[in-house]
Amino acid sequence: MQLAFLDENNPAQPFPPLHKALRDPNGLLAVGGCLSSERLVNAYSQGIFPWFNDGDPILWWSPNPRLVLFPDKLQISKRLAKTIRQNKFDVTVNQAFDLVISKCAELRANAEGTWICEEIKSAYSKLHREGIAHSFEAWQHGELVGGLYGVALGKVFFGESMFHTVSDASKIAFAHGVNYLKMRDFQLIDCQVHTQHLVSLGAEEISRDEFANLLKKYVSSRHGFEPNKR
Repeated sequence: MQLAFLDENNPAQPFPPLHKALRDPNGLLAVGGCLSSERLVNAYSQGIFPWFNDGDPILWWSPNPRLVLFPDKLQISKRLAKTIRQNKFDVTVNQAFDLVISKCAELRANAEGTWICEEIKSAYSKLHREGIAHSFEAWQHGELVGGLYGVALGKVFFGESMFHTVSDASKIAFAHGVNYLKMRDFQLIDCQVHTQHLVSLGAEEISRDEFANLLKKYVSSRHGFEPNKR
């Protein structure tokens, strides 16, 4: 199956149907295009996200199966619940988006290189200023020690990346984020691909078709975020 090549000067160009995504590598759907807000919102609303190495062409993915978390199914271990009760962390929403995405990039660069390049950071920071991308933060003694960021469309939050420099900080930020979303009637959290870390928190795999149907039901231009509010 031949991959579709997107025109970087035409952000409104349609993506190919999801069933045309490759099986190997799982979910690769298209190459090229741009990271404009219009293109990114169009992608996420259909269950597509960008993921590529710095210096390579933009790659667009829609894997099958898809890892998701239904907010009602969040699982908090006894140990994590105890940590939450101890109030070791201060948690906030949209207080340090640029710092969160930079910390996510640093962590991966130290490990094996990062896909969160300057192009990605610039595009998602723009989405944040437009009220589309959001962050959840965990602080300790005034220092950012954990967090995550993602995109909100309608009643769906598309998680992108998380980091921690102190044990449990990212889990605390995630749990806080899920509760925040649940209180605002979000119905689905996209976790993209399988990780044991997220499965331990209640994430599960569903088919790409089921995921696409949920997006048709829950994605819209409005969402329940309250930017810059602690």
